[in-house]
Amino acid sequence: MSTDERRNTTRRKSRKAKRRRARKILLIIEIIILIILLGALYIMLKFGKIDFRDIGETVQNEISDESKLTLKGYTNIAFFGIDNRSNGNYDTGQSDVIMICSINNDTKEIRLVSIYRDTLMDVDGNGKYRKANYAYARGGAKSAINMLNRNLDMDIKDFVTVDFNAVSEAVDAVGGIDLEITDDEINPPGHHPGINAYIDEVAKVTGRKSSHVEAGTQHVDGVQATAYCRLRYTASMDFGRAARQRIVVQKLMDKVKTANVFELNSLVDAVFDDISTSYTAAELIQLASAVKDYSLAGTAGYPFTKKTDNVSKAIGDAVVPCTVDSNVKQLYQYLFGEQDHECSSTVSNINAEIIGKTGFTEADAVQYDASFEDASGTSVK
Repeated sequence: MSTDERRNTTRRKSRKAKRRRARKILLIIEIIILIILLGALYIMLKFGKIDFRDIGETVQNEISDESKLTLKGYTNIAFFGIDNRSNGNYDTGQSDVIMICSINNDTKEIRLVSIYRDTLMDVDGNGKYRKANYAYARGGAKSAINMLNRNLDMDIKDFVTVDFNAVSEAVDAVGGIDLEITDDEINPPGHHPGINAYIDEVAKVTGRKSSHVEAGTQHVDGVQATAYCRLRYTASMDFGRAARQRIVVQKLMDKVKTANVFELNSLVDAVFDDISTSYTAAELIQLASAVKDYSLAGTAGYPFTKKTDNVSKAIGDAVVPCTVDSNVKQLYQYLFGEQDHECSSTVSNINAEIIGKTGFTEADAVQYDASFEDASGTSVK
């Protein structure tokens, strides 16, 4: 073979080798694109279960420049749990759970505040004073957010609402949680229904099997955890119920932070069709991507200083802030570390209206049993 022939043969082999490498690279690119497309389709199918709602602009009080600057460092989200016994219907319903989830954008610390559902508030901005759960029942999530912003000087723009099944399915998806069940929760005073009666009711409504619990540390399933959240007839009444709800949220967060990818997938499958939210899929992904970085810094109930009283025939028994001004100041201190929040004129007007209706001032606040108010979320009576 001549020298030219050998050169031509070498060049042909080189061209073939380059073509093979190019085909391999192209195949790898195609596989990567296919994986990305499948991943996008998977995410779309998952998030397609969620009821996305655009609620538009929300009410914002005119607050001081200092408080505006403070709020910029936090993401505040309204969380509602509705008991409408009609899964998938998020337009109305009794909001038995009303929480504010406040995220420090720098530290990723989360603070939860339960708004007691019977708290006396301006529910519509037109001088109608009712219990806090009135707003969602009459106008859905946007109405309830506007109520919170109006009465608390908050800047909430987004919400997450879950229906009756969500807690049961979420707890089951993470393999259950551990709860400390007290004798008072098994047998409340006054022959009221205890946790086991609620377990029977939740099991019937959700169609999920469960069993009764005993006093002491219990590893509970979803139905049992939901019953624990709904129990209200212990000595601490509705204050204790709100604290139990925060405990379950904290336990779920602890499980999620340590969950593997398969457990997280099970959780997504379980709860996504039980959620309504103003967040887009992209925003939810962004929030979820940082879940391992979040830490729960504390939980509390609002109002901090309060008194329960039969306000009127139309309103009935309500939780009265003593006073609105002082409680909003405490809220700002607890959530944001702002020591002397200057309440807006809107909050001050609401404060004056509630004092006029009830006659209650700070001196009338009742010191309720504080065990269920513990910010650590570990003790409820």
